[in-house]
Amino acid sequence: MKKTTFAVAIGTSTLSLGISHQASAEFFDDSKASFEARNFYFNRDFRQDNAPQSKAEEWAQGFLLRYESGYTEGTVGVGVDALGLLGVKLDSSPDRSNTGLLKRDRETGRAQDDYGELGLTAKLRASKSVLKVGTLLPKLPVVQYNDSRLLPQTFKGGHLNSLELDGLTFDGGQLKQVNQRDSSDYEDMTIASGAARAITFRTGTTSDEFNFGGATYKWTDSLSTGYHYGELDEFYKQHYFTVLHVLPLGDKQSLKSDLRFARSTDEGTSNVDNKAFGAMFTYTLGGHAFGLGYQSMSGDTGFAYINGTDPFLVNYVQIGDFANKDEKSWQARYDYNFASIGIPGLTFMTRYLSGDNIDLGVGREDGKEWERNMDIAYIFQEGALKNFGVKWRNATVRSTNFGSDIDENRLILSYTLPLL
Repeated sequence: MKKTTFAVAIGTSTLSLGISHQASAEFFDDSKASFEARNFYFNRDFRQDNAPQSKAEEWAQGFLLRYESGYTEGTVGVGVDALGLLGVKLDSSPDRSNTGLLKRDRETGRAQDDYGELGLTAKLRASKSVLKVGTLLPKLPVVQYNDSRLLPQTFKGGHLNSLELDGLTFDGGQLKQVNQRDSSDYEDMTIASGAARAITFRTGTTSDEFNFGGATYKWTDSLSTGYHYGELDEFYKQHYFTVLHVLPLGDKQSLKSDLRFARSTDEGTSNVDNKAFGAMFTYTLGGHAFGLGYQSMSGDTGFAYINGTDPFLVNYVQIGDFANKDEKSWQARYDYNFASIGIPGLTFMTRYLSGDNIDLGVGREDGKEWERNMDIAYIFQEGALKNFGVKWRNATVRSTNFGSDIDENRLILSYTLPLL
């Protein structure tokens, strides 16, 4: 995707807002831009009997161009952001498609040769408050965009972020449509479902309205609490409470406590009824981090969230979210940062999760599942390869009485070049 496309789009937007040369000095001086090339190989083998396909395997190249302007001078500053996305097929076939990397033809299911998006966002700043309207990448407890494949998921809507009071962060707004990570088309939103989640709604129902609002207060450098509300029209309402605390224990030691509770209820045509509790405790010692997590689902259904997004759950990992009806799950995790022994940029993570007590309906035995993950990543810190990253992600999933048995590998090569 050519950078000149961005220049034309940004210039047009600036002129349409009537920005004078003098007033726009900070608009350009404070601008930031970067270019990222992301090469992604994805392989998922299905191990269960009678699987609809033996494996999903594709290879693709992505390009991401990001631009963030500064603001014009004055009581109300004006700015614009731009996001250019392009995905290119390197290898795929009909019997190996549906990895989430590439856009597929709706009729044949074949991966298209390329796909992309140009997103523009207008923004206004007054004091310590910023209003953005246009293409959004929300990252809040009630809605988090997904960036786990070649290109990120994006939304259209409006988002107000305010820092007017010391320690208090307020967010509010509305999302209208979503562009999924393997698509170039905006569409109305729906809810994540699945038989083990037990969520039902009227066939064909979609929503063009997700309202959200909430606040996080930082009591001290070590303690913050939050409340957020989300409502997907025709599907669900959700209240989300969070507590995050870090307790220093001595030289290079700490204990982090991450507590989350969400209450979701029905709205419109659905039957959503869920209480989700999660707790993650992480002990850090130098470059080592040891984590233990627990997650519990209760109510008539599993956890509710917008289809395609990342649910804000302590046991949402590489493949599973462990958020089915009545599911109880735990997690053991270990991280190591090799910077502690003089190798900055090299990191390692492994974890194991187990879930059981999944209600699969009358006459069926409860479901069980487990997942094991391993990540190893390195980002070059200097020299000609500075900002070049290599990451290998491995996962194994096994389930009883429901779901798929999966062996998965992802190899991601990325290079980020600052432009401004």
